[in-house]
Amino acid sequence: MTSHRLVIAEKPSVAAGIAAALGVKEKKDGYIEGGGYLISWCVGHLVELAEAAAYGEQYKKWNYESLPILPEEWQYTVSKDKEKQFATLKELMHRADVSEVINACDAGREGELIFRFVYHVAGCDKPMRRLWISSMEDSAIKAGFSDLGDGRDYDALYASALCRAKADWIIGINATRLFSCLYDKTLNVGRVQTPTLKMLTDRGAAIYNFKKEKYYHVRLDLSGAEAASERISDKKTADGLKAACEAETAVCASLTKEKKTASPPKLFDLTSLQREANKLYGYTAKQTLDLAQTLYEKRLLTYPRTDSNYLTDDMGDTAAKTVSLLSGKLPFMEGAAFTPNISRVLDSKKVSDHHAIIPTMELAKTDIATLPESERNILTLAGARLLFAAAEPHIFEAVTAVFSCAGTEFTAHGKTVLAGGWKDLERRFRATLKGKPDPEDTEGDGEATLPELTEGQTFINPSAKVTEHFTAPPKPHSEASLLAAMERAGNADTDPDAERRGLGTPATRAAVIEKLVKSGFVERKGKQLIPTENGNALISILPDLLTSPQLTAEWENNLTQIAKGAASAGDFMAGIEAMARELVTENTAANKSKAHFTDKDEKPSLGKCPRCGSPVREGKKNYYCSNRECAFTMWKNDRFFEERKTAFTAKIAAALLKSGRANVKGLYSPKTGKTYDGTVVLADTGGKYVNYKIEIQKKK
Repeated sequence: MTSHRLVIAEKPSVAAGIAAALGVKEKKDGYIEGGGYLISWCVGHLVELAEAAAYGEQYKKWNYESLPILPEEWQYTVSKDKEKQFATLKELMHRADVSEVINACDAGREGELIFRFVYHVAGCDKPMRRLWISSMEDSAIKAGFSDLGDGRDYDALYASALCRAKADWIIGINATRLFSCLYDKTLNVGRVQTPTLKMLTDRGAAIYNFKKEKYYHVRLDLSGAEAASERISDKKTADGLKAACEAETAVCASLTKEKKTASPPKLFDLTSLQREANKLYGYTAKQTLDLAQTLYEKRLLTYPRTDSNYLTDDMGDTAAKTVSLLSGKLPFMEGAAFTPNISRVLDSKKVSDHHAIIPTMELAKTDIATLPESERNILTLAGARLLFAAAEPHIFEAVTAVFSCAGTEFTAHGKTVLAGGWKDLERRFRATLKGKPDPEDTEGDGEATLPELTEGQTFINPSAKVTEHFTAPPKPHSEASLLAAMERAGNADTDPDAERRGLGTPATRAAVIEKLVKSGFVERKGKQLIPTENGNALISILPDLLTSPQLTAEWENNLTQIAKGAASAGDFMAGIEAMARELVTENTAANKSKAHFTDKDEKPSLGKCPRCGSPVREGKKNYYCSNRECAFTMWKNDRFFEERKTAFTAKIAAALLKSGRANVKGLYSPKTGKTYDGTVVLADTGGKYVNYKIEIQKKK
C-alpha cells in the first residue's frame, strides 16, 4: 500500500496553491491527490465551540437564573453548511494509507486552533507535522515542506489559542446574556468590541462637551516672512497690538537653524496597511483585509495577517529583487532617482510569526493593469511602501526666526529641503492618486522657505493684520484613527514581549468594527465612525471591567506566557470562570436611569437571509444580514460586479434574495470586451465570502 501524507490547508484557494507548488494535480471530491500527497482544506473555522444551548435545555432560553454558564466538558460543533467538508477530512485522516497529517493552516495562533479542532473532533491520533510559511510563492512552499516542524512543538501555542477561544466564549456568552436579560434587549458584549466601542463613545462625549473658543493672532509681514504672535483671547488687545506694531520697528531677536531628518516609514503590517488604505482610498479595515487575502492567494502579496514591520535578515536578496522589480513596474517610479538601502527593512529580532507585507516576485509575470482596481490599489500601496522604506531619509533645515516688536515676540517658521529622499518618491506616488486625500491624511512639507535673515535685522513700520480663529473639537474617529487607537490600547499594561498588543489582533480588528456596525452600536458616516444612541447606552450600563482595554492586556500577557510554556492554562481558565461568576453576582438589576435604548430600525428589509432567514438590510457599502451571529454579507463593490462593470443595486440584491437569481442587462465581458444580458446566480456556499456566477448569456 502506497503511503500518503495528508496536508490540511485553511481554505480551498491555499490548498490549490500548495498542490500547484508540489505538482499535485488529480482533483477529487474535497481534496487533491498525487505524488504521495492528499491535499485538502478547512473552510475557515470548520469546527467551533458549541453554542450555550448544547449544554442543556435550561440554556436554550436566555434568563438570568441560568447564569453563569461554565462548561465542564466543552462541546464542539460543525455548522450544517460545512458538514460535508468535515466528513471528507475525517475520512481522509482515518484512511489506512495516511501516515501523517500536515497542518498547513495559516501560521499563527488562530491557524493552530482551526487545525487542532478538526484533528481532535475527527478523533485523529496520527503524527502531526507543521508547515509555517509567509508567502504562497512556489519557492516558499517548497522550502516550507523541506523544513516541516513537529506538530507537538506547537502544543503550547495551541494551548494559548484554546484558552483565548474559551475565555472569549465564557465572558462573551455570560456578559451578553446577563445584560440582555437585565435590560430586555439583545446587547452584544465582547472582550475586544466593548472597549473599542468605549473609545468611540469617549470621543463622542469629548466632541459633544467641547466648548468652542475664539482667539486671535497678530501677523507681521517682514519682507516675505510672516511672523505670528502667540494666541490672544481679546479682539481689542489684538487690534491695539497691530496698531502699535505698525508704528514701531520689528527686530530679528534670534535666528535658529537646525538640520533635521525624517526617517523613511516602516514596512506595512496589517494594521498600518488598513489605516493607509482607509486614508487614501476610503476602504474599510475588512475590505483591505479581504483584498490583501485575495492578493496573497493569487501569490502577489505575502501573508497579510502580520504585526511585523520588518523582513528577516535572510530576506535581503528577495527584498533587493522585489525593489528592482517594483522600480520598473510601478508607473510613478519612471525617471525617479533611487538607490535602495535594503538593510533598513531587515531585522529578524522585530519579526514575530510573519514578516511585513510586501509584493512577491510573482509580480514579474503579472500585468498590474489587468487586476481589479481595488486589488491594484492595495498591491501598489504595499509596493510603494517597500520603495519608501528602502529609500534615503528626507533631510531638511528647519529655520525659526523670533522677532521683537512693541514689547511682544513674533515667530516665523521655515524649511529648506536639503535631500528629498523618500519624500520625493511619496510625492510622485500621491500625484497618481485619483482623488486628493484629505489634508489631515497627508503629511505636507510644512513651512515655506524663509527669506535670508540676520539677527539684529530691523523692519520699520511693518504691515500687520489680525486673524480670527476658533479652537477645534476633537475629530470623530475614522477607521484609520480607530485602528491606531486599538493597536495602542492597554499597551502600558502589556509585557513588551507579548505576542499580541492592543485590542484584538491584526486579523480580528476589522471584524470587530464590522460587528459593532452590524449590531447597531456604531454607524458609518463617510469615513467617520459614530456611536449610535444604543452604543452610548450600552457603555453607560457596563462595568469598567468590560469597557477597559486593561482586561485584554492582562489576557495577552497570560496567553503569551502559556504559548511559551511558562504559565498554566488551567490557572488562566480558573481566573476567567471566577470573573464570570463575579460579573453575575455584582450585576443583579438594571439601572433604568442610565439605559436609553431605542428600537428604531432605520433600514427596510430587502429579503430573507439564505443562511438564517433573518432580514437582510442595505448598508452604505453592503447588503448585510441583521442577525449579528450570521456572516452573510453581499458587498456592493464585489469583484464579480466590478469586473463586469455593473453596479450591484438594491434591486439586484432583492432579486437574488428572493429567487437566487437576477436578470441583469449590459454585463461587460473582460474576455471579449463586449456587453451582454445575463442571469446572475447567487452561489453561496456558506463560507466567509458570498459567490456569484453567470447562468445564461445572450450576446448583443
